[in-house]
Amino acid sequence: MHLKNSKTIVIKIGSSLLVDKNKKIRKKWLSSFAKDIKKLKEKKKKIIIVSSGAIALGCIKMNYNKSNIKLDKSQAIASVGQIELMNLFSKIFLKSKLNISQILLTLDDTEERRRSINAKRTFENLFDLNYIPIVNENDTIATSEIKYGDNDRLASRVAQITNADTLILLSDVDGLFTKNPKKFKNAKLIKEINNLDKDIQNIHTKGITKLGSGGMNTKIEAAKICNLAGCNMVIANGLYLNPINQIEKKNNCTWFFSRISKLHARKKWIISSVSPKGELTIDDGAKRALKNGKSLLAAGIKKVSGKFYKGDHIKILDNKRQEFARGLSSFSSQEINKIIGCHSNEIGEILGYVSKSEVVHKDDMVEV
Repeated sequence: MHLKNSKTIVIKIGSSLLVDKNKKIRKKWLSSFAKDIKKLKEKKKKIIIVSSGAIALGCIKMNYNKSNIKLDKSQAIASVGQIELMNLFSKIFLKSKLNISQILLTLDDTEERRRSINAKRTFENLFDLNYIPIVNENDTIATSEIKYGDNDRLASRVAQITNADTLILLSDVDGLFTKNPKKFKNAKLIKEINNLDKDIQNIHTKGITKLGSGGMNTKIEAAKICNLAGCNMVIANGLYLNPINQIEKKNNCTWFFSRISKLHARKKWIISSVSPKGELTIDDGAKRALKNGKSLLAAGIKKVSGKFYKGDHIKILDNKRQEFARGLSSFSSQEINKIIGCHSNEIGEILGYVSKSEVVHKDDMVEV
């Protein structure tokens, strides 16, 4: 039911779902997963897959034991394994007539405002082209200081920057239990968490697999990031065939429900900017368009104040110099000064390169 109402869904796959304990690739499982994705796509859902497995597949190809590998060697193995991972997805998803693309992210790509906006636009363009982004951490260049540490955290950041409705963490357990189910037979599955801080105070569960790097604690941290962004999250057992179908039909999993709306979360983030870097003064026509939920175009801008860069927080003022809205600029102040008052179809010619038509996109703007 919860997936039915979700327009954008991020699905995270752990290494243990792609590679079994005998280091065999689970092709049959991936084929069933692809069929699940096909059904979601037929329901007009936007899907992003965050997949671990590059190092695990690299180890299989190069016959290495993952537990003995240091960071610098693991980066080299990841570069070999990433090709194996994408080839695996490409071959199996093609059978279900699904197009895939690859996105490799480092921590800075989602933590730094400008880069996270660029990443968001890339995801949106891939959706428009009917491609499914397959995301992984850029293990080949990330040092220990700038790594997410695990793909649970990466998936939650991807859900955050893409304004996803639901994040699905496919794990090797059914969900969050009152105790560790691998040690205690009387452990009970918790079906719903509605208040994260309150509901998990007495739960201490860890579930670390040999091929994966994330335990239950990292999943709870991911839930916190999602919930603050107005995104629901579910931990479900991905070892079954057709794992998404299992969630929809049986719902034998743990849902973490956000208590705030996505819009409220985004507004809070934009409004809470410490100090906007500049100002745009707009005409009455542009103000009316913004009030009707439109984006801010160059044609409606009368004046640029301050020096700012693409992705910076800025104030939007009306003709009377009253603050009307705040938002994230798609252009630098230098670029806006060149295109001020111009029509969108003239921007490419003026700047000398193809760029966006909106100076501040409606999704990146809040009335104050």
